[in-house]
Amino acid sequence: MDVQEVLAHLPQRFPFLMVDRVLECEPGRRIVALKNVSVNEPFFQGHFPHRPVMPGVLILEAMAQAAAVLVFKTLNARPDETSVYYYAGIDNARFKKPVVPGDQLVLEVTILASRRGIWKFGCSASVGEAVVAQADILCTARTAP
Repeated sequence: MDVQEVLAHLPQRFPFLMVDRVLECEPGRRIVALKNVSVNEPFFQGHFPHRPVMPGVLILEAMAQAAAVLVFKTLNARPDETSVYYYAGIDNARFKKPVVPGDQLVLEVTILASRRGIWKFGCSASVGEAVVAQADILCTARTAP
């Protein structure tokens, strides 16, 4: 999936869009997505000016956005202007190496469970062969009032 199809499956927009491309997608099972980390990302101005590092919470956000694409593909649905996608929980988050400008962050997300509209995912983020972050996340899609 290119960025235009990603945009059709995510409610997030610039500057908070964290998925540039989907490399693999098996609806109901797993997704592999890509985030190109550019020095022009707005968060690098303050995190940190002398040594830019992608904040761990934004790596988690990228995982959740990849998970959202997987959910919408699994449900054969697309978000509309009332769709929001929330975190319901984050467990076992670990950050192993910093992510810096120029890195390509590969996000792998696997569905672990789904009950009453809450989805649980096993997630990892890698740069090259190195795993840089891992987490189990819970998310839910809702309609905003």
